[in-house]
Amino acid sequence: MKQGTITQIIGPVVDVRFEDHLPEIYHSLEVKLDGQPIILEVQQHLGGNAVRTVSMASTDGLSRGLAVIDRGVPISVPVGEATLGRMFNVVGDPIDGQAAPQSKERAPIHHPAPAFTDQSTNTEILETGIKVIDLIAPII
Repeated sequence: MKQGTITQIIGPVVDVRFEDHLPEIYHSLEVKLDGQPIILEVQQHLGGNAVRTVSMASTDGLSRGLAVIDRGVPISVPVGEATLGRMFNVVGDPIDGQAAPQSKERAPIHHPAPAFTDQSTNTEILETGIKVIDLIAPII
């Protein structure tokens, strides 16, 4: 694993310097704070093997000099049948009180939009699940 250190923290923005490695844009980095992982996402290359990241959790307790590991992959979330009706945070952890899904399929949070030819052009009613809205003001 490629390791770096935190050089600056300004709110949710964290700057990290690596010795001989530069993570790709949108790659996820991990820093441990009291045994809990905090995920950072690379947003900008600053030069001199430094990157600017955005934290996906609170940065309270982080300090300069903490070790950061490049996970080598973008942030991804579980997808598929096992995720229907579930709620997840931005890093793919369940926040609905249930166990993590056993889905092996994951998708990155940054990916290109589907091609126009792959999108449906049929007029359909979007069911919101709220009976009053679906009955009185359906979304078409």
